[in-house]
Amino acid sequence: MSAAALSFAPARSPAVGALSEGGDEFSFDARDFDRIRALIYARAGISLHAGKQAMVYSRLVRRLRETGHRSFGSYLQWLEAASGAQADEEWQEFVNCLTTNLTSFFRESHHFDALLHDLKARAGRSLRIWCNAASTGEEPYTIAMTVAEAMGPGADVKIIASDIDTKVLATASRGVYAIDARGLTPDRQRRHFLRGTGANSGLMRVKPKLAQMIEFRAHNMMDARRTLGDSFDIVFCRNVMIYFDNATQRRVLGRIHAAIKPRGLMYVGHSENFTDVRDLFRLRGKTVYERL
Repeated sequence: MSAAALSFAPARSPAVGALSEGGDEFSFDARDFDRIRALIYARAGISLHAGKQAMVYSRLVRRLRETGHRSFGSYLQWLEAASGAQADEEWQEFVNCLTTNLTSFFRESHHFDALLHDLKARAGRSLRIWCNAASTGEEPYTIAMTVAEAMGPGADVKIIASDIDTKVLATASRGVYAIDARGLTPDRQRRHFLRGTGANSGLMRVKPKLAQMIEFRAHNMMDARRTLGDSFDIVFCRNVMIYFDNATQRRVLGRIHAAIKPRGLMYVGHSENFTDVRDLFRLRGKTVYERL
C-alpha cells in the first residue's frame, strides 16, 4: 500500500501584500481580488465574499512562485491570454487552489441513517448514485459502506463521485487514509479497510470490493455541455450551494433535477434550504429532497 501524496495541513494565511519566502513582496490589490472573483465565478460558479482576500492570497501565491510571476496582475494577465494544453492545466490549478475541501467519514450522520433506510426499501434494484463535490473521498466511500451494510455484497449499485478539483480526486481514488480518521467505528474500519504494515503503519486502504463501486470523475457543474450519463436514483450534493449566489444555485439545481429520476432523492447540507425551487423538489426529510 502506498502512502504517497497524503494531505498536508494548510499553511497560515498571510495578510494581503505579505512577503514571499524569498523576501520579495507580491503586488496584490483590490483590483486583483475583484478580477479573481470574476474569474472563479465564471469558471466554477463560486461566489467569493469581500472578506476572502487573505485566503485568496495564501492559496494562489504558490502559483505565482511556480510560474515565475512577480505580481498577481502579471499572473492573471498571462492566465487569461494563455491557450492550448498549458492554459487548460493552469486554469485547473487556479480552480484547485480556490476550492474548499472539508470532509470526513459519516459527516452529518443522520443522512446515512436515512440512506440506509431508503436503500433497504430499494433492495434488489439496480441503482445509480451521484456524489457531487466528493473531495478527498470520505463521502463516496461512506455511501459505499452504507450500500454494503444495507444491501449486502454484490449489490448492483454504481456510485459516480465527482469534483471540480482534480488533486482531491487523485487522493480519493487512492483510498488511503490515516488509521485515526474521524467518523469510523472500529467495526467499520475492520470490515471495510485494510491496515497498513511496515512503512505504511498508521495508514489504511479501502478494501477493493468497496472501491469497485465507485468511479471518480472530474466534473464542473457550470459546464452544461457535460453530463454524467444515465439518470441517478440518489444524489448527494452537500454543502455545495453555499458557495453559489442565488442565480447560480437555481441553474445548478435545474441541472441536478434533470439528472435525477422522478421521485429520486437529493441529500443537501444542514445549512442549505431550497424552498425557492418548489417546482423542482419537495422536502421529504431533514435536508433530504425528493425530485418532482
